[in-house]
Amino acid sequence: MNQRMGLLIALCVALATGASACGAGTLDRAAAPPGDQRLTILVDAFGSQPALRQDWGYAALVEYGGKRILFDTGNDPAGFAANVRQLGVELTRLDAVVISHRHGDHTAGLHYLLSVNPDVRIYVPDDEAFGGPTPAIFFRQPEPSLPASMRYFNGAVPEVVPHGSAWTGAQFIRVTGPVEIAPGFRLVRNISSGPQFTETPELSLVIDTPKGQIVLAGCSHPGIERILASVAQRNPDIAMVVGGLHLVTTARPEVERLAVALRDQWKIRRIAPGHCSGEVTFAVLKRLFGGGYVYAGVGTIIDLT
Repeated sequence: MNQRMGLLIALCVALATGASACGAGTLDRAAAPPGDQRLTILVDAFGSQPALRQDWGYAALVEYGGKRILFDTGNDPAGFAANVRQLGVELTRLDAVVISHRHGDHTAGLHYLLSVNPDVRIYVPDDEAFGGPTPAIFFRQPEPSLPASMRYFNGAVPEVVPHGSAWTGAQFIRVTGPVEIAPGFRLVRNISSGPQFTETPELSLVIDTPKGQIVLAGCSHPGIERILASVAQRNPDIAMVVGGLHLVTTARPEVERLAVALRDQWKIRRIAPGHCSGEVTFAVLKRLFGGGYVYAGVGTIIDLT
């Protein structure tokens, strides 16, 4: 027994890597969840890893149940690419991509993604930015008194007028309602009812796990409670919320109200806010959720088990 212990000690000293067999020097990454049970933050504006670029935007890689799904692509193709390389993420091996909404801080990295994986399936909202239809309301006030040369399409407007897209050739799948994109993965579509973003449909990714659903939101422009309500229509058990909550300009009393509602009314057990959630929101949620608060700076690996 003493000889075996001596060999183990010698091995630990020789490796000097902090491997788990050596005890106190264990690397943080050694305790990371398996590659198919985690979420990695690829882009955000805060973090503790100096080798990664911080930027205003959002991107995350979900690896769960044997599927690899990229959610959003950040604010800058070069920054997105740099973080992807630094984190060792292989974008050529994706089952799907989800773009939450059309804003540039979630879509700019598409240019880099498509340069390395041009045929990947990309789920997007039914939005004109992705080649969706031009709003029909534009053509609902015809003026027959004008000569044909002054009327849109000479007065014969097509039933659908597709918008152009900055990503010609991308394999976009436009989403108009709830849809399952793989076993255990589905999308919900919502749109804001308030004065802002009323023309911006947004997709959120829902992951079914044995411990409850995980909801990944890009910006929550429609409101996180509206998003959760759309998820709860199928299953009210929502264990975790990850991503942007769009509370960066919200007054503290409303942030406090919402945080309590998420914990007590919606029964969220874990929360990992990022991006546009706001620093006040980080502080309030950390205080109210305690051990259920999950740090989600750029480069963080979040255990989904």
